[in-house]
Amino acid sequence: MTAPPLLSVDGVTRDFRRGGLITGKTLRAVDDVSFTLGGKPQVFSIVGESGSGKTTLARMVLRLVAPTAGTIMLDGRPLHAKGKDRMDDFAFRRMVQPIFQNPFEAFSAYIPVADYLRITALNLKVADDREQADAIAGEALGLVGLSAKGVAGKYIRQFSGGELQRLSVARALVTKPRLIVADEPVSMIDASLRMSIVNLFRQITDQQGVSFIYITHDLSTAYYLSDTVSIMHQGRMIESGSPAEILANPRQAYTRTLLAAVPDTTRRWPEIDAINRTWRGQPAGQEA
Repeated sequence: MTAPPLLSVDGVTRDFRRGGLITGKTLRAVDDVSFTLGGKPQVFSIVGESGSGKTTLARMVLRLVAPTAGTIMLDGRPLHAKGKDRMDDFAFRRMVQPIFQNPFEAFSAYIPVADYLRITALNLKVADDREQADAIAGEALGLVGLSAKGVAGKYIRQFSGGELQRLSVARALVTKPRLIVADEPVSMIDASLRMSIVNLFRQITDQQGVSFIYITHDLSTAYYLSDTVSIMHQGRMIESGSPAEILANPRQAYTRTLLAAVPDTTRRWPEIDAINRTWRGQPAGQEA
C-alpha cells in the first residue's frame, strides 16, 4: 500500500468573529486553502504580506487553532479530530515542532538553555532519564553547529539573536520531528546572519530528512531555500510552483509586486555608479 502524505491540507478555511453579537463582523483569515507535503523531505514556503493569513494557517497545522471548514491530515490521520480518533498530544508534538519569529521568547529567561533542552526531551517522552536526555540534547546542538560544553550553564541573555535561533532549531530537533513549521524565523535576526540560518534549514532537510513549512514575507530567501513556493494573499493561495517557475513566470499581479521588491543583483556596479552620479548632478567619470 502507498504511504499517506506527511501533510494534506484540503479546503481549509478559518473565520474569526470580531465585535459584538449584533454589530460584529466575521473576518475570513484563511479561505479555502489546499496543499500537500508528500514524497521526499522538502521545504515548502508560504510567502505573503502581514495579514495574508499565513500565520493563521501555520497555527492550524500546529494544532493551536482549529479550522472552521476543511480538513488537515497528518500522516493519514485527521489533525483536529476529537475523541478516540485524536492523535495523542505527545505523539503530535514529537512529530511536528515549531520555530517562532522571536528567539528570545522561545526559552525561559530563568532556566539555563541546556536545562531547557533536557526538560523538553523528558517532558515529551523522547528520553527515559536525565543522562539520555542530555545525550539527545547534545546531538541536537551538534546538528546546528553548537556544543553542549559551549551552552552549559548559560542563559538566553548570554547568546546573540543568531545563536538563540540556532538553539530554537536544536530544541525543535530534540524530538526528532518529521515536520518543522518555521514562522518568520529570520526576520528578527541581523541581516548578516540570516543566510546561515536559511542554510541550516536546507542542511537539516537534506541530511536529517525533516520537512519544513517556511513562512516568510521575503521572497528572496524563499526562492533560495525552497522546493516549492506558494504565494498567499488575502487568505488565499493564489499560485504555487517551483522557485524557478514563480520567478520566471509569475501568473498573478500580486506575485509580480513581490518580485519587484526583491533587489536586482544582476545590475553591474558601473550602471549603479552612473545612476548615483546622475542623482548627484555629476557627469559620468567625474570624481565625487
